[in-house]
Amino acid sequence: MNVALMIGRGGSTGFPGKNLFKLLGRPLMDYPLLAAKNARVDRLFLSTDDEAIARNGAAQGCELITRPPELATKEALSEDAFRHGYREIVKRLGAEPRYVVLLFANGATIAPGLMDAGFDFLDKNPDFDSAASVSLYNMFSPLRARKIIDGQVQPFIPPAFFENANCDRDSQGDSWFVDCSLFVVRPRCFDYEKNGDVPFRWIGRKVHPLKQWGGCDIDMRWQVGQVEFWLREHGFTETSTPYAGTPAGASR
Repeated sequence: MNVALMIGRGGSTGFPGKNLFKLLGRPLMDYPLLAAKNARVDRLFLSTDDEAIARNGAAQGCELITRPPELATKEALSEDAFRHGYREIVKRLGAEPRYVVLLFANGATIAPGLMDAGFDFLDKNPDFDSAASVSLYNMFSPLRARKIIDGQVQPFIPPAFFENANCDRDSQGDSWFVDCSLFVVRPRCFDYEKNGDVPFRWIGRKVHPLKQWGGCDIDMRWQVGQVEFWLREHGFTETSTPYAGTPAGASR
């Protein structure tokens, strides 16, 4: 059995109400749910502390998991919310699922078919721990990253680390970023102490890239325009979706 687990809390400070913010007429959180309902996912679970988010998730077919108060603060870590939700799912199923799709309620950018591509790859490659969506952002290469120290702009990583690099943003080679849209993981990934590394301890150590472009989760209002552009470019409008036979915003 494949399951999907979405996490989304109600107390965002950077962008209050982001998980229910309307994009093309739909709540932001509906987009990852649509992706799951149009993939080989058998059951949907939503972990939240927020009544409005819970109502919307239930209307979209989610089974609700109450997110404990200590995991619903701005300091709480996603890795802890994911593991709490996973353990609750195992209790309800009475067994471990085959795969768990981990989703953020503010992560709308999941290309159609990408989730099933993760399942297919892991089926054929049992030595891989997970598959994660990644996007190419050469403009954010580690060589270009900076810190401000004592009022001065200083390199985040010593430039000598990069050989033959120059001001061309592509000269350092491609910079792929885990874009926090989609993670397909095996149950063993939840043993963080044995298999995980920061910052994404829930994906294990051998990770297959699910390549797309422009993926990101919305944490600030300025990202809304990027995600709306992404949605339109992938066939979403106010009245339709790219999923055959699925009416706009409807449960499947």
